[in-house]
Amino acid sequence: MKNDRRKFIRQAGLAGLAGTGSSLCGLFPGAAAAEGRASVPTEALQAAAAPAGGELSVIGLYGPWAASFNDRKIPTLSFRRPEWSDLEAWRKSASRRLAERLAIPDLGGLPPVTVKRKFTHDGLYMEELSWQLPYGRPTDALLLKPADAKAPLPGILALHDHGGNKFFGTGKITRTDQARHPMMVSHQDQYYGGRAWANEIARRGYVVLVSDAFPFASRRVMLQDVPERIRTGLSDPNPEDPKAIASYNKWAAEHETVMAKSLFCAGTTWPGVFVAEDRKALDILAARQDVIPGRLGCAGLSGGGMRTVFLAGTDPRIRCAIPVGFMSTWKDFLLHKSFTHTWMTYVPLLPNELDFPEILGLHVPRATLVLNDREDALYTMPEMTEADRILKEVYRKAGAADRYRCSFYPGPHKFDAEMQKEAFDWFDRWLKS
Repeated sequence: MKNDRRKFIRQAGLAGLAGTGSSLCGLFPGAAAAEGRASVPTEALQAAAAPAGGELSVIGLYGPWAASFNDRKIPTLSFRRPEWSDLEAWRKSASRRLAERLAIPDLGGLPPVTVKRKFTHDGLYMEELSWQLPYGRPTDALLLKPADAKAPLPGILALHDHGGNKFFGTGKITRTDQARHPMMVSHQDQYYGGRAWANEIARRGYVVLVSDAFPFASRRVMLQDVPERIRTGLSDPNPEDPKAIASYNKWAAEHETVMAKSLFCAGTTWPGVFVAEDRKALDILAARQDVIPGRLGCAGLSGGGMRTVFLAGTDPRIRCAIPVGFMSTWKDFLLHKSFTHTWMTYVPLLPNELDFPEILGLHVPRATLVLNDREDALYTMPEMTEADRILKEVYRKAGAADRYRCSFYPGPHKFDAEMQKEAFDWFDRWLKS
């Protein structure tokens, strides 16, 4: 009986370990020597846990074990596998499985769009828009295009970043006739070379739509809407109080765990919600009379880059995609960098079937530009390079090598003026010609 009980405990422990995802970080390494088994010297355990290069795993001694599930294996639905030779047959199978894993919620048809204000600023015509989805408060958005535009133009969905700042959304990458919030001045200086990149690309001859993502800005979780016991004594901040905004952002970061658990319990995923809401914004952009049908692109930095990966991989209307500062492998997240990333990134079970860059690979043969920073602390250089190798192989096998490019820039996590120039030129090449 005692041996049966010990066997049950070991099996239950392994089952729990396999199902906990990033909560593995809370486990302790000493469990390996339990139940009177001979202990292994700590130095030997650490050596076994260290990935190539001697670095330790973010989940300690469990890293190599977890990585072994897919290490040196090509995922089952990868186009790189020899059994996949027909591009459309592969895309159909892989897209169906990706949709299943994402569990994208149905948001219904095209929502009515309210135009709250029309104005011109700095050579651009702008509209402040809003629409109501089946849940939450209305989504606020900003539309921009050249003020002198007479004919329809290509359309771009500009996706704002995460940045650890859920109080703001569209204001991270735009400027209007209203004074910028001081926090947005510093944000654009740090990440965008002091530029509002949505304005800059609109000026090049595009209709650009920027909407607040779930749960940012107009779509953020309001403290007044959650039980008092989890507000930690906070109330919704005054927009003029940077300290109160910082406190809210700290609370919202911690609340991500609650949101992710709740979405899983609802039978969906955070990336699935992103895809659903970004598709709705794309519906609105594509339906406009001033947008050329079939000439649609999307781009974004960081969290916006992640959303670009998922949107381009799931929606064939995107003709040109440019993720910035968000391209690596599941292995990189698993062993090194999951702690630097939001819960918004992860899709249970998908790594068995597609590596992270292969989500974007579903966009093949349509044009893709990946922009990376060499000193980006959110990823390791070897795995960013591996992601590039994977995408090159996918595009080459599909006969579309000329439609993929990856560039590495010096410096930390950013989308500066030099990177923006390459991105805008890429859009011009594939959306204007």
